[in-house]
Amino acid sequence: MDLTIVWAFIIAFAVAAYVVMDGFDLGIGILFPFFKVGKERDQAMNAIAPVWDGNETWLVLGGGGLMAAFPLAYAIVLPALYAPLIAMLLGLVFRGVAFEFRWRDPGHRRWWDTGFFLGSLVATFMQGVTLGALLQGITVSGRAYGGGWWDWLTPFSLLVGAGLVAGYALLGACWLIWKTEGEIQADARRYARILLPVMFVSIGAVSFATPFIEPKYFQRWFEFPGLIATIPMPVLVLGFTFLLWRGLKRDVDWHPFLYALILFLLSMIGLAVSIWPDVIPGRVSIWQAAAPYESQLFMLVGASVLVPLILAYTAWSYWVFRGKVGEEGYHAHDH
Repeated sequence: MDLTIVWAFIIAFAVAAYVVMDGFDLGIGILFPFFKVGKERDQAMNAIAPVWDGNETWLVLGGGGLMAAFPLAYAIVLPALYAPLIAMLLGLVFRGVAFEFRWRDPGHRRWWDTGFFLGSLVATFMQGVTLGALLQGITVSGRAYGGGWWDWLTPFSLLVGAGLVAGYALLGACWLIWKTEGEIQADARRYARILLPVMFVSIGAVSFATPFIEPKYFQRWFEFPGLIATIPMPVLVLGFTFLLWRGLKRDVDWHPFLYALILFLLSMIGLAVSIWPDVIPGRVSIWQAAAPYESQLFMLVGASVLVPLILAYTAWSYWVFRGKVGEEGYHAHDH
């Protein structure tokens, strides 16, 4: 069994789980200024309060897994992307502090709300910029990063960053449609109808640009077996965009969130087709970057215990806090 491929899938799964689970609560943070002060903002917070702080677990697993299983990739990627990654982590820290302190320090709630919004926006935008910078290629010199401090800052990375902001905001709006009712749910439907075309255009723009920024991408998309994904992908994206648009007008509250997740999943499949089997696109393959077999095997023992535990805990917490969120929520005792 090729443990390198197993570890590539574990890290890809961790990143996908992070996007799915942290995406909607970052999205609610991005939408936060548009909710009315008071009841609406409290309901938005209560919709994510029971689960939001467990979501970063997947980010830690993805980053830690990359360092342990693909140390060469970690050593090249980190210096190349220090600035956006540090900005992302500071954004996540800031929003976490703001989340808790808005309940404990009501006198300054306006400032904490602003912090929650800015932290969410910066973290999301920088995640997109990081992805865009990785996709456009990292300069490798020998076994180290060979580029400059600002190489990550390009029109393409900014486009991916802006697209991810729209995508996460759409996920957040769809989550609120599912978890709330009344005025805030009506507002979330309205925001989702604005955000869906923006996300659709962003997916199209990034998909159109990607094959032309690296010759290997063009080969992978337009030669077999990549064509298996390329041919049906536009039809699937169009189909689920239509279903999501229609779902925003219907009364089955969980459908929009499901369709939004599928659009993200399709985007991630497209990303996998572009990159595989590289860990640094066009430069370093997963086998070139891999840790020794013994190290991978040792870590796999730990991962085989930890990942099912995290999944079980996550599923249980979502099950316990299922259903609609009222005005009295997770933080009601703090008022």
